[in-house]
Order: sequence, then C-alpha cells, then structure tokens
Amino acid sequence: MSLDLRTTMRTFATGVCVVTTFAEEAGRTRHDAVTAGSLVSVSLDPPLVSLTLPDDCDVLADLLATGVWAVSILDVAGDDLARAFEGDRETRALALTTCSTSPGPRTGALVIDAPGWLECTLRESRRFGDHTLLIGEVLSTGGHRRRPPLVALDGAMRALGGV
Repeated sequence: MSLDLRTTMRTFATGVCVVTTFAEEAGRTRHDAVTAGSLVSVSLDPPLVSLTLPDDCDVLADLLATGVWAVSILDVAGDDLARAFEGDRETRALALTTCSTSPGPRTGALVIDAPGWLECTLRESRRFGDHTLLIGEVLSTGGHRRRPPLVALDGAMRALGGV
C-alpha cells in the first residue's frame, strides 16, 4: 500500500481564508497575505484558533516576527482572491491593492471585506514536518454574510450550496 496523503486529503472539504500580516522595512509597513485552508477553532474560552503555514512561506516569517495576523474567511466571490494570494510576493502585493481592506482595529493587519474575519496574537508556534502550527488568541471578530462560503475540495475551489 502506498501513502498518498495529498490525494486523500483533497477529498476533505475545507473553508478557504486569507491570512494577512505585515513587516516593518526601512520605516515603512509592508503588508502581505497568503491563502490558507487550515484554520480551526481550538477553544472558545479562551478564544483560540490554530493555523498551519508551510515553512517556506515568506508570510510565515513576517507573522512570527510581528506576532499578529488577521484571517478573512472567503465566500464564493473570493475565489479570484484566493488564487491571487497563492502566488508569489509580487502577485500577492498587487492583489492587496485591488481588494477592499482595512487595518484591523487590534493588530493593524489588513482585514479583507469578507463574510467573517478575526484578528489574532501569537500564543504559540511549533514546527511539525514541513509546516509550522500557530496557535493564536483571537482579539477581535466581525464580518457580514452575503453569499455561500468558498470551500476547497479535490484541488478546486467551489461554492457550498444550500446556505
């Protein structure tokens, strides 16, 4: 029996979100973002979430340095954003200039106009294999639901119907 974790896990539907953070460079703030599908609620009291990012993701380095991030949970209208934030840093920077964002009230990380968002401060991080697990304490939440959620399934982004 061969082990094909990627193919097997593609059969598990996950929500799609964009994680944002920033870095201070030469007296300027440079925002960055990346698409993620690993957001999980860990605890309601205290409010904690987990997130994993690949170790070679440059957003991860910025996030670990600042210790804060925002997560914007996408709906079906966000499939183009999800694809753009899977690109290289230049593509992601351009995408940030073309979507509606505002600095989070607690962290300053950009919040994308989305059905749900939250801001976190880093509580703990730990490397496992080729990814880093981040545990964040949720500092603020918000959003407004308009359309069905965007989910990833079988390597494609899809609308979740009946919502």
